Amino acid sequence: MAQKLPDIHKQALAPIDMVRYSGASGDFNEIHTVPKVARSKGLKEPIVHGMLLMGWAADAIEVWFPERKLKKFTVRFVGMAHAGEAFVIEGMLTTGNAGELQIKDASGAGKLVGSFEMD
Repeated sequence: MAQKLPDIHKQALAPIDMVRYSGASGDFNEIHTVPKVARSKGLKEPIVHGMLLMGWAADAIEVWFPERKLKKFTVRFVGMAHAGEAFVIEGMLTTGNAGELQIKDASGAGKLVGSFEMD
């Protein structure tokens, strides 16, 4: 029987947050931090690092299940995320050990979908 998990809200990222993540991750691709470069690549603005979103997803699983161990975790990026957007992480426990999650922006546009399995 499916069980909806509590939504987790993430505040909008500021451009400096994306610069900081670039430093922490070692991914200095300027499509994440320099508006002119992002626009020259056909993007409307710099895009959020996909691994940042994936990290949020993994953190959400730990918030929902602090005493459980993650066994399997997969994600697929379904939309570009930008600084200035607020996000919500939604989850559903589909069995006693597995579930699905997604990250959406405030308008409901999907950014990431994933599934997880726990011991």
